[in-house]
Amino acid sequence: MAYILVVDDDIELATATSIALEAAGHEVSYELEIEKAEKSMHARKPDLIVLDVMFPESDTAGFELAQKIRHYDDELKDVPILMMTGLNQELSRQFSSGDIDQYWLPVNNFLEKPVDLEVLCDKVSEMLS
Repeated sequence: MAYILVVDDDIELATATSIALEAAGHEVSYELEIEKAEKSMHARKPDLIVLDVMFPESDTAGFELAQKIRHYDDELKDVPILMMTGLNQELSRQFSSGDIDQYWLPVNNFLEKPVDLEVLCDKVSEMLS
């Protein structure tokens, strides 16, 4: 059983994601704010992070958190990150797993919202194996 932290400002989506991942056998918690998520990650290191991009404080807060984890946080830099976002619905540019790179989008995988929860669980299982 893995411990997964879901970081998303949409409480309904965070709850649904948590329920689906718990049903798949994982221990899950969620945070609705970036700052609280950072504290939570340091209080208990997750085995995987499911991270949104856009938050009320910044449309790029998820990108910034991923960059901070990868480039400046020795404790968390190896934790797999699954970026799950509806950004493509907001912008004319379409993001995909092909945009993953070590600097700008330093995540392990990418899913576009709305996401099929079965696909999410399969992706998480794949990333943890």
